[in-house]
Amino acid sequence: MSSVTVRVPAKVNVQLSVGPLREDGYHDLVNVFHAVSIFDEVVAKESESITVTVEGNWADRVPLDDENLAIQAARALAKHAGRTYGVALVIKKAIPVAGGMAGGSADAAGALVACNELWGLGLPFEDLMEIAGDLGSDVPFSMLGGTAVGIGRGEQLSELPTGGQFHWVFAVAEGGLSTATVYAECDRLRAATSAEIPWPQLSDPLLEALGSGDARKLGAYLTNDLQPAALKLRPQLAHTLEAGREHGALGAIVSGSGPTCAFLATDAAHADQLATALSTTNVTRTAIPAHGPVPGAVVV
Repeated sequence: MSSVTVRVPAKVNVQLSVGPLREDGYHDLVNVFHAVSIFDEVVAKESESITVTVEGNWADRVPLDDENLAIQAARALAKHAGRTYGVALVIKKAIPVAGGMAGGSADAAGALVACNELWGLGLPFEDLMEIAGDLGSDVPFSMLGGTAVGIGRGEQLSELPTGGQFHWVFAVAEGGLSTATVYAECDRLRAATSAEIPWPQLSDPLLEALGSGDARKLGAYLTNDLQPAALKLRPQLAHTLEAGREHGALGAIVSGSGPTCAFLATDAAHADQLATALSTTNVTRTAIPAHGPVPGAVVV
């Protein structure tokens, strides 16, 4: 086999509840992930060494050195296998970079699946998930896809049933936001209030909405504890969220650490209309309709 292509989705967090800062620098989370139909493709080709190139949207903003998560994933897999392997990774980007949609984590998941196939390792999914968890909190969900709740750092996953398909619009901002910077701002804002930080709990009404496929109810229960920090760092996002609501979104939320904003629509036609309306405003770079849930990393 000389080449393997893996398709891997973006995510939106329909609930992101953040607990107090832990001694290890992380936070305990209740993180309800939902995979959506904005996909990167990771192509793995035979090579003597491990390299990466990037094509498509935002390609110039993706690191090509050791900071690249796909490079880290390939190296971690080779180390797990106990042999020296090479691969030329080509990432075809469609997921926003530093946009709160797990684009880097998606590429890492894609690299794990693609290299496992290319190198003929035949490692089971469970082994790949263990490696994924060491790479980053969002990487295991990029492997799994669908809808799932993550606890701990977000890497301990349990699949959640959904009663149907949900339709979304994602407003992509100019520039990105560092996840670490947003968490640090969240901690700073909380310290300034001196209020006790509650232990994160899974929202029962949100679970019911997901299970019944009720988009209107789901829109009412979208929550993100990182949103105040993202809005503090990028105040213009408040205008983006308001524009989506004014154009009929059932729910509006910053996706993950931002700055991408997610809007829930009633159906596919409404999502197309909402994306068109937002694209005519000056509050977003582009607006992309999508649906979910969709599968995680898969060979195509």
